[in-house]
Amino acid sequence: MTERKNLVVNPVKTCQPLGAVLACLGIHGCMPHSHGSQGCASYLRMQLSRHFREFIPTTTSSFSEAQVVFGGSGNLKQAIRNIIHIYKPQAIGVSTTCSAETIGDDAEGIIAEMRGSGELPEDVVIFTASTPSYKGSHVTGFASMVKSAVDSIAVKGAANDKINIIPGMISPGDIREIKRLLALMGIKAIIMPDISGVLDAPMTGKLKLYQDGGTPLEEIADMANSSITFALGQEASLPAALGLEEKHGVSAEMLPLPIGIENTDRFIMELSRISGKPVPAQLEEERGRLVDMMLDAHAHWYGKKAAIYGDPDIVEGITAMAVGLGIEPLYVLTGTKSNRWEETVKTIAPNAHVINGGDLLTLKDLMKEQPVDIMLGNSHGKFLAKEMDMPLIRVGFPILDRANLQHFPVVGYSGAAWLAERIGNTLLDWKDAHVPDHMLELIM
Repeated sequence: MTERKNLVVNPVKTCQPLGAVLACLGIHGCMPHSHGSQGCASYLRMQLSRHFREFIPTTTSSFSEAQVVFGGSGNLKQAIRNIIHIYKPQAIGVSTTCSAETIGDDAEGIIAEMRGSGELPEDVVIFTASTPSYKGSHVTGFASMVKSAVDSIAVKGAANDKINIIPGMISPGDIREIKRLLALMGIKAIIMPDISGVLDAPMTGKLKLYQDGGTPLEEIADMANSSITFALGQEASLPAALGLEEKHGVSAEMLPLPIGIENTDRFIMELSRISGKPVPAQLEEERGRLVDMMLDAHAHWYGKKAAIYGDPDIVEGITAMAVGLGIEPLYVLTGTKSNRWEETVKTIAPNAHVINGGDLLTLKDLMKEQPVDIMLGNSHGKFLAKEMDMPLIRVGFPILDRANLQHFPVVGYSGAAWLAERIGNTLLDWKDAHVPDHMLELIM
């Protein structure tokens, strides 16, 4: 395998502002604003709309060559005036792009100047995140914007009887499943950000700029008064949780995304411990059905070798589930470099080749030396899967070549059941397509 230090081919990440925009969409009445060129905002819209198949509202400072040379302060000020006048948001989340960061625009200072001059209405919240694309990834951009929003909006007051959950960069279906688990246990929670009801909004025939979903600003403000914050995933969620702990004394606990039976068990038991409420019989039954499914189909996946790639928190959860199923993760790769993630994954799958901050060309080179039986990751791996003639389970972000997967959770017992079904039956589909006719069986 050729070592490459300055070249990335088929990356397993994209730029920070994309994650920042997604985080803003999980806040009710929030308009994401990209402080940079029109092309940056167009790319973010395109990538998000192709994954979610939904309208993605976002605005831009519309840099031209002049702003790149002399700075975009005037453009940002005029953009904010226009947003407030035309779109009437409750909040604006400003993320900076490469050009704004390179020229040295101080977005936070510019907004403070406008606030000090009385230009901005008191009831419009504006927060910023530094998200240049030449470092980090969409995951770090998401984490930075969530932290900025919580830092800017949360206000200490009277204690409430709620818990905070920062769910990370997961799908609307995942957040709905987390809400269902909380409702079954009778636990009051503030979920921030919450893209359910925004990026899976129903078709009503009525045009809405701001959908009914998203975390309300008053709930974000109340996060400072909750008893604990659960950060689901150390890369996308932990920074905001630690910010709440440092600033407001709300204890932070990091948990892996509840993907697979063991991680879901841990999540449920922690909820029960903190709330003092028992695990309901319905969840015990769901878990039992999942175990039965795994037992019924284990022969189809047991001992299979897998390549798992994508965003670090999702990959960590999928790896843990794969190990629990008896699948051997041979390669585990993320494009978002994180030493904490690497240490965690090596603990989960000690025999795996863990690639921290790699790309799909690296995975291709490794798989040529030692192939696997199945790949799990986003749509960008389809070319490699086709070239290597192996099945691909599409999971994570982005999924551009299939529709509606964001509606189905991968978290919780029901999410694990969906994944187990997909893994087992995809392997059987592949087997049927590749065996000679005389070996084609009716019963597997």
